[in-house]
Amino acid sequence: MVSRSEARKHAIMLTQSIHQGQPVLTYGAPLADAHAAVILIHGRGATAHSMHDLASALPTEGIAYLIPQAAGNTWYPHSGFKPFEVNEPYFSSAMAIISELLAHINAAGIPTDKIVIGGFSQGASLTSEFTVRHAQRYGAILLFSSALMGPPESPREYAGSFAGTPVFIGGVTQDPWVRESQLRETAEVFTRLGGQVTLDIAAGAEHGIRPTEIEQAAALIRRV
Repeated sequence: MVSRSEARKHAIMLTQSIHQGQPVLTYGAPLADAHAAVILIHGRGATAHSMHDLASALPTEGIAYLIPQAAGNTWYPHSGFKPFEVNEPYFSSAMAIISELLAHINAAGIPTDKIVIGGFSQGASLTSEFTVRHAQRYGAILLFSSALMGPPESPREYAGSFAGTPVFIGGVTQDPWVRESQLRETAEVFTRLGGQVTLDIAAGAEHGIRPTEIEQAAALIRRV
C-alpha cells in the first residue's frame, strides 16, 4: 500500500515533470551579455518556434529572449476559463516553468524589473494568471488575445502590486475564444494591482496578433 506521504511526493513529482525538461528557444542577445530579457509563452497547439516571428519583430539589441516549449504543444488540456482544478497538474507545471525562467534570468544578473513576460492565446492566459499571482514590478507584461483564467465567478483578489509595470492587453471584439468582457475585466484587475494598462481592442474576429499590437509591444520593450 502506498502511504499518504508517498502519494503526495508522487503528485509533486508529476506536477513538476510535465513541462520540465522541454527545450527553451533563445533569440537575441546571449543572456550573459543582455541588460534585459523577454519571456514569450506560445499558444495551444503551437511551438516555441511559432513565437520566433514575434520575437524577430521586436527589439533585440542587448535583450535576451527565452521561449519555452510546452509538452505536447499545450500548457494545459482544457479551456483556461474552466475551473482551475480541471487543468491540473498541467497548470501548476506550466506556472513552475515561468518561475524557473525568472530565477534563471535573475541568476544571470538581470533584475525582475528588467524582465518582460508576454504570451499569445493560451500563453497569454498563463502569463496573466502567473503575474497577478506574483504581482511585482516587471519590465512589462504583454497579453495578446486572451485574459485571466478561471470561470466568470472566479475571485479576483490578489496580493502584491505591479508598482507601475506597463501592461499591454490586445484583442478584438468578436474573438471566438475570448470575450471582450474578459479582456476588460483583465484590464481592470491589472489596473487595480497598480499596472499602467494599455487596453487595445479592435473591431474584428481574428484570433491573432495585429501589427499595431507588435508596434506597441516593441515600444514597451525599448523602454525597458
